[in-house]
Amino acid sequence: MSDEATELQGGRPGKTRIVLALLPLVIFAGLAAIFWSQLGSGRDISEIPSALIGTKAPSLDLPPLEGATFKGAPMPALNDAAVKGKLTLVNVWASWCLPCREENPIILDLAKDPRLTVVGINYKDQTDNALRFLGELGNPFSAIGIDPRGKAAIDWGVYGIPESYLVDASGTIVYKRVGPFDEKSLKEGLFPAIEKAMAGS
Repeated sequence: MSDEATELQGGRPGKTRIVLALLPLVIFAGLAAIFWSQLGSGRDISEIPSALIGTKAPSLDLPPLEGATFKGAPMPALNDAAVKGKLTLVNVWASWCLPCREENPIILDLAKDPRLTVVGINYKDQTDNALRFLGELGNPFSAIGIDPRGKAAIDWGVYGIPESYLVDASGTIVYKRVGPFDEKSLKEGLFPAIEKAMAGS
């Protein structure tokens, strides 16, 4: 049917076309408003809850960081066997990440906690740079898996690094930290989560 015939029957194809053309703009404006309101709220991104909390952790099957060592032996790969049945802190890091550098001493201290197994996902990094990072700052990890294309990070719902996940002995994610740990996040976030996980087990 022609536009003229439609108009004679009371239809308004011109207005419909305009509404359809403006719809993506309206949707974009709405999303932008939500984004800016969140930014302006001053809310700490580290407080954004993860949809994975309370669910089983994604399976781990990552190749090792070649050349890295743990207690004088070659660094093991990061797989499910490395964390099975253990309260585990999974830390996502990279040598090019400045906050990861700042956080490393805290991760080193956490690795000394006998309640925890600390493992790392090396995210989109170069092997030589990652090894240099660990050589300069110390290696807190009992296992490291490399994630050169970021696939594992997607599975874990990583927003940006550093990022850490506390996985209990049953394999459930019980806590997530976006950004580097500091005294406040340890005291108010990670340590209570560790205690709760230990009590639950």
